[in-house]
Amino acid sequence: MRKKLSPISSFHYIRLVCRSLLFLGTTAMYIVSRIKKTEGMIPHFKNAFWILAVIWVAYAVEMALRFFPAKLESMGCQKQFTRNYKPTGTTDKPEMTSGKRVLAVLAAWVALNGAIGALYFAKIIDRDVLVLVSLAYGVCDMICILFFCPFQEWFLKNRCCTLCRIYNWDFAMMFTPYIFIPSLYTWSLLAMSLAILVRWELTAALRPERFAENTNSCLSCENCKEKLCHHKKRLHTFWKKDRKRFFPAKNK
Repeated sequence: MRKKLSPISSFHYIRLVCRSLLFLGTTAMYIVSRIKKTEGMIPHFKNAFWILAVIWVAYAVEMALRFFPAKLESMGCQKQFTRNYKPTGTTDKPEMTSGKRVLAVLAAWVALNGAIGALYFAKIIDRDVLVLVSLAYGVCDMICILFFCPFQEWFLKNRCCTLCRIYNWDFAMMFTPYIFIPSLYTWSLLAMSLAILVRWELTAALRPERFAENTNSCLSCENCKEKLCHHKKRLHTFWKKDRKRFFPAKNK
């Protein structure tokens, strides 16, 4: 039976569209500015400085809301709040993702952005490209939630986003390139994202029972209101059928 998109999943798709348009629009403006050989977007893109204001406001609002419970947000990031903790009654230790897997994600992310930083300091890319990389991360964040998440598949091995140990790392990961661009605009977004990350990690350390399915019944499949996994499974099934049709020899 086909299931309709839940309000939470629909909200994710809206965010994907908005972030994609923001990324594509800014990329187009960057290309035009380079063709015309005008000054870069940070801090002197005088003809279109408004785009930076739009980016800042959009993400600043999103991050500010992340500090409070929200019905349209995934339980993946909402499990930190007291109202989303319903004890299962077990006295067992919370079964969370191992610290080694979390550190592996951190190491991979540091390596990736270290390489990008090296390109910047080698003057192969400029500050504007770092802004575009950050916006691209924002699009990839929604792709991870809606379609495919390499962190889930290759590192964390969690069942779904609801149990994701690093869900609220998203904004800190998104604005990592801003480490290399010292300005009020960039570092204010980075500071807000790090505040979200610190709060998340402190809650995970002090209240681990909120993050594990065996201790928090809100994280069980039967209590899930997002139902995004149904759509992911349908999509993956379609991909497999499509792959078998075009590459029959590899599937024998």
